[in-house]
Amino acid sequence: MRAVAEGRLQNTSSAFSKHIDRCLGCRACEQVCPAGVEYGQLLEASREELMTAQPKQDLSHKLLRFALRYVWPFPKRLRFMFAATRVFRDLGLARLLLKSRLPHLVSSRAEFALALLVSSRKQVTARGGVNSFSSCQGTGRPDRSVFLFSGCVGEGLFARVNKATERVLAANGFASVRPSTQVCCGALHAHAGDLEGARTLARQNIEAFGNQDNRPVVTNAGGCGAMLASYGHLLELDIAFSERARAFSDRIVDIGQQLQTMNIRRGSAIAKNRVTYDTSCHLLYGQHAGEASLKMLEAIPDLNFANLEGAERCCGGAGIYNLLEPEMSGRVLEEKLSQIRRTGATVLATGNPGCQMQIGAGACLAEIDLRVCHPVELLDISYAQAGFYREGDDEQDKT
Repeated sequence: MRAVAEGRLQNTSSAFSKHIDRCLGCRACEQVCPAGVEYGQLLEASREELMTAQPKQDLSHKLLRFALRYVWPFPKRLRFMFAATRVFRDLGLARLLLKSRLPHLVSSRAEFALALLVSSRKQVTARGGVNSFSSCQGTGRPDRSVFLFSGCVGEGLFARVNKATERVLAANGFASVRPSTQVCCGALHAHAGDLEGARTLARQNIEAFGNQDNRPVVTNAGGCGAMLASYGHLLELDIAFSERARAFSDRIVDIGQQLQTMNIRRGSAIAKNRVTYDTSCHLLYGQHAGEASLKMLEAIPDLNFANLEGAERCCGGAGIYNLLEPEMSGRVLEEKLSQIRRTGATVLATGNPGCQMQIGAGACLAEIDLRVCHPVELLDISYAQAGFYREGDDEQDKT
C-alpha cells in the first residue's frame, strides 16, 4: 500500500484492487502490529489511488460517487434526502416492501438495503410508553459545557440517540451545544477514497467548532469519532489548517469517555430482558474507547447482561462495505449473529449507527428476536424511570 501511494508500484493491478476492496477497514490489525503501522491511513490512501486510476463503473459505485459529490457536501440536499427516507421508513413502506419479498426477487443487495433502513427505527422505549422528555430535573443546572457532534446519518436517521445523549449529559452536569454549521465528518468519503472531499468537510467542521477554547467535542458514533480524531493526519499538509486540525482531533471524545470524567450517575433498573454489547470497531480501534460504552451499561442497576464472545470483531458493516462487498460482509455478519444467538440476549447495544443497522438488518432477515440500540439509549431509559426528567413534547426523539 505504501509503495503504491509513493508511486513505486503500479496501482492498476487487479490483485491489488481486490485486496483493497475486500479489506473491512476495521483497523484491528493496528492493535497487533509490532511496528505500529497505521493501516487505516494507508488503506484510505490506497483507495484514493484506485479511485483515480481505475474507478469502478458498476451501478453501486456510480451511485456512491454521485451521492458523495452532489448530496453529502450540501446540508440542505442531505437533509431533504434523509427527510424523504424517514417518511418512507416511518410510514411502514420499507417494512411492507421487505415483507413482500419483491426486493429479494430483484437482488439480495436491494433486500438488505431495505432491511438496513427498517432496522434504523427506534427499538427500545421506557416502561409505560414514555418516549420523550424535555429537560433534566433534580441535578442542578449543568455547570460544564461540551459540544455535541450530530453526524449526518446520526441526525438523519438516529436523532433519538442525539437527544438521549443530550439528556444523559445534562443529568451528569454537562450542558451540550450543537453548532448549526457542522457537517458530515467525511468518513464515507475517506472510506471510498475521496480524501479531498473528506478534507473539505474537515475544514468546515473545524471552523464550525472553533478553536477559541478546549471544550470537548462529544460524539456518539464510533465511525464519526474515529474520523474526527484523524483530522490532524488528514490535514497535516495543509499549512492553514494543520495545527488547528491537530488541536481539534485532541478534543474528540465518545459520550462514554466524557461521562467517565465524572462518576456516572446511576439510574434505575429497567426491564429484565437479557442485554449484550458489541463493540464498534472504530470506537475500539480508532478511538480506543470500547470499554467506555460498557461503563454506561454498568450504571444501570441489576442489568441482565451477557458477555458477547467476539465482541471486538467487526460485524461486516464497515461504512458502506455491506453494500459494495455484500458476499464478504454477509459472511462476517453471519459469524456475529451466531455469537449473539449463543448469549440468549433479546437486546444488543452498540456504539455506532452503522453497526446498529448492520446487526439489526441481519437479525431482521434471519428472523432473530433482537432489538438493537445505542448504550446511551438504555441509560436514558434508566434515567427516565428514575425520575430524572420532566415529560415534554419532543417529536425528534421519536426518530
